Amino acid sequence: MDKIIINTVEAPSPIGPYNQAILAGDTLYISGQICIDPKSGELKKRDIQEETHQSMQNLKAILTAASMNFSHVVKTTIFITDMNLFSEINEIYGKYFDGDFPARETVAVLALPKFVNVEISMIAVK
Repeated sequence: MDKIIINTVEAPSPIGPYNQAILAGDTLYISGQICIDPKSGELKKRDIQEETHQSMQNLKAILTAASMNFSHVVKTTIFITDMNLFSEINEIYGKYFDGDFPARETVAVLALPKFVNVEISMIAVK
C-alpha cells in the first residue's frame, strides 16, 4: 500500500517528529491539531471557543490539502484538559459538520502540548 505524506502551509507545522497527515490508500490519518495559527505561529487561545475553532480550521486545511472535507471524516478523537469544557467544545465542533457526524471519543487528559485546552485528531475516507 502506498503511503503519501500530507503537509500544507495552511496548517501549522508539526512541533515534533510527525507529519500533519498520512494518506494510506483512501484513508487519511490526521495528527492532532491544536490552536496554533499557521500564519503567525501564535496560539489562539483567548477562550475555549477560539481554541476549538482554530483547531478545526487547521484540520479543515489538512483535509483540503488531501482533496477532502468534513463530510469524509469517519472518526475523531478530542483530548481536553477539563470535562467542564465539553459542551463549549461541542458547540463549535458540531458547526463544522452538516449533521453527518463521525464516530468520536472525548478524553480528559492532564495536559496537552503548549498547555492548550483542546487537541483534535481525525480519520477521513475518500
